Amino acid sequence: MPGMRLRCAVLDDYQDAAAGAADWSTLADRVEVVRFREHFGSEDELVAAVGDCEVVVTLRERVAFPAEVLRRLPRLRLLVASGMRNSVIDLAAAREGGVTVCGTESSSTPPVELTWALLLGLARGIVPESTALRTGGPWQSTLGADLAGRRLGLLGLGKIGARVARIGLAFDMEVLAWSQNLTAQRAAQAGAVLAASKEELLETSDFVSVHLVLGDRTRGLIGAPELARMKPTAHLVNTSRAAVVDQDALLAALREGRIAGAAVDVFEQEPLPADHPLRTAPRLLATPHLGYVTDANYRTYYGQAVEDIEAYLAGAPVRVLARGGETVENGPNIPTS
Repeated sequence: MPGMRLRCAVLDDYQDAAAGAADWSTLADRVEVVRFREHFGSEDELVAAVGDCEVVVTLRERVAFPAEVLRRLPRLRLLVASGMRNSVIDLAAAREGGVTVCGTESSSTPPVELTWALLLGLARGIVPESTALRTGGPWQSTLGADLAGRRLGLLGLGKIGARVARIGLAFDMEVLAWSQNLTAQRAAQAGAVLAASKEELLETSDFVSVHLVLGDRTRGLIGAPELARMKPTAHLVNTSRAAVVDQDALLAALREGRIAGAAVDVFEQEPLPADHPLRTAPRLLATPHLGYVTDANYRTYYGQAVEDIEAYLAGAPVRVLARGGETVENGPNIPTS
């Protein structure tokens, strides 16, 4: 509406990076942008903080927007989420409530690179060896696991998994892959061999890396029985979704030494509580969901978030995941009270 300045909340800006990753000045005369660095621990805290906002920018799946939360935000008209897939936003409820949801592009390069950073760090004991060196500990205390000639088992061979496979080949690893719909032809295109079964992959791989979309068929796909099939010398890497791997079963396997180690970048509760047992689990290399956290990706996320807001204000939303309400020639239909 002419002369009206909207309020936009940027959520979970942990590194205070949003301001520098995009040019928000193009919105200055129409939108007041407020950035929140701390994660809201409850729905009540979230609603209290952004209840007066017409626009919300959320990064990846850090904050859930189920139907109940959307109902408690009657002023909200535009929700911008980085990436073009988001499992924690109720898109149907958004449409019904008149909230348009838009996304952004997202590169698959950062999670591929982090997968290999974790796998290599785990295999060569980088963290314990570096810590020992810096604190006066023993000079060499681990024996690294070799990659060349070993088997890399990939659960999922999509856009990210296929790139992980090609890097595995560069390390002279044998690459085996499995997912419910994977074919031998598609596996071969990535230089991998299709495993006869999930069980074969788990039983014969030296490194298992998870690259699956979370859904009804993949939730809890790796539980206690599956972890028991892995070699005691094998390592597990999960940069996909935490719920694919049963967290309690993984903790038990690590504590009992039934697998050599694990590296994880994803957790069912984020940020991870200070007293969570995964923070002190043995044989675990853990990072705070850094898979997508790079300068280039943030510039894409926030730069396109600004574009999404500008397009919505112009009455022509782009990268739409859900379209709520109607837009008018001179801008969106924003409530005035």
